[in-house]
Amino acid sequence: MKGTNSPMDLGRRERQIMAFIYRRNQATAAEVMAGIDNPPSYSGVRAMLRILEEKGHLQHHRDGARYVYTPTLSPQEAGHSAMSYLVKMFFSGSVGQAAATLLDMKRSDLTQSELDHLSDLIEQARQEGR
Repeated sequence: MKGTNSPMDLGRRERQIMAFIYRRNQATAAEVMAGIDNPPSYSGVRAMLRILEEKGHLQHHRDGARYVYTPTLSPQEAGHSAMSYLVKMFFSGSVGQAAATLLDMKRSDLTQSELDHLSDLIEQARQEGR
């Protein structure tokens, strides 16, 4: 049975595996085992991939004798889902408070291009809100 596909229903090891697969776009159990820190046994990795598939985060196709796993959501869709959860959980649904917190945390890391893009988004939101 497929799960809700919420990134918040993942444990630490599951998040580690999903991050690895997102970086590569797809992976086999052997590739996951070789690519993550302190991996469980091969059968443990296979079990976690099966659980992630049952939760709706992964799907697989056969490539000869191996299963190749791919995410069911794009990185952008998964990020949107995670941010929606965080905004609801920690900011009482206030996108403005969440955005202000992110800007306070990373203000010095923003490029001029990113600042211009944020400014454009804010202006667009103002015009749509009228």
